[in-house]
Amino acid sequence: MFNIFKSKKDSDESSSETAKNESVSEEKISFTSKIRDGLSRTRQNFGKQLSGLFGGGRIDEALYEELETILLSADAGVNATEQLLGNLRKRVKRDGLTDAAQLKLALQELLVELLTPLQQPLDTTTKKPFVLMIAGVNGVGKTTSIGKLAYYFKSQGKSVLLAAGDTFRAAAREQLVTWGERNDITVIAQESEPGKKSDPAAVIFDAVNAAKARDIDIVLADTAGRLTTQLHLMEEIKKVKRVIGKAIPDAPHEVLVVLDANTGQNAIMQVKVFDEALGVTGLILTKLDGTAKGGVIAAISGQYPQNPPALRFIGLGEGLEDLKPFDAREFVDALFD
Repeated sequence: MFNIFKSKKDSDESSSETAKNESVSEEKISFTSKIRDGLSRTRQNFGKQLSGLFGGGRIDEALYEELETILLSADAGVNATEQLLGNLRKRVKRDGLTDAAQLKLALQELLVELLTPLQQPLDTTTKKPFVLMIAGVNGVGKTTSIGKLAYYFKSQGKSVLLAAGDTFRAAAREQLVTWGERNDITVIAQESEPGKKSDPAAVIFDAVNAAKARDIDIVLADTAGRLTTQLHLMEEIKKVKRVIGKAIPDAPHEVLVVLDANTGQNAIMQVKVFDEALGVTGLILTKLDGTAKGGVIAAISGQYPQNPPALRFIGLGEGLEDLKPFDAREFVDALFD
């Protein structure tokens, strides 16, 4: 019923080691450089507007109104924008700021304060296997993010197993198998049969049990992309979570929702709906290297002032190494010239 796509390590230990020894190590790019490169388009727009605003002049209501427009146009959202402007006014009064040029550093610090609660590194050492269930709407880069997560965990010396639970999209299984091959990681997938609907819960259940038997550190469980308005599909993903809990009572240990940074304010609704269905514990924000405005991160924080979801990772490109743990200060620094 199930296909197990074995890694090179499973099938030929020596050939795997040879391949590793022959591979050319790429130059490591610092997180700061990488995120600056990834956010170059955002910085060109957002940073350019702020540079013009903070070039000099008096701090007055016209300046605050222009800053409000810039923040809203960057997808920061109403809540975060109001919070930033309110705190900025207090900072101006407290520190006796009088010139617009002085506001740049103040705004940077306030953005760091706003985003820092989202910075919660993922600890996978508490359980073995540690099961991550990954969800998201269609087209956000979910399966690609899983491939990058697999690379990230493997680079930490952890053993990883992939579960091809997206049985609805025709190419999803093949795509995940390809990522498994690129990462030298085993993929558990259900063999497709013409005219027969595959069961994603069964695939993931089998994968979790296989991980237990093999003493695997990490299980990455893919699920079918779905619109948040498709209630019947949301019920199916709830079933997947329940079935994982049957294999390991306290699993999944992390429920990650993948968001496309280009969707702007719609990302907030996606978080809300998936959280109601699954109890979201973390987020991955993808495609920040494109035309995304970046402010959606502030919008997420502003929407949850008391207990924001953890932004575990951000996607900054197409390469295996382009998924990075979120760092608030590095992110804010990359937005400004």
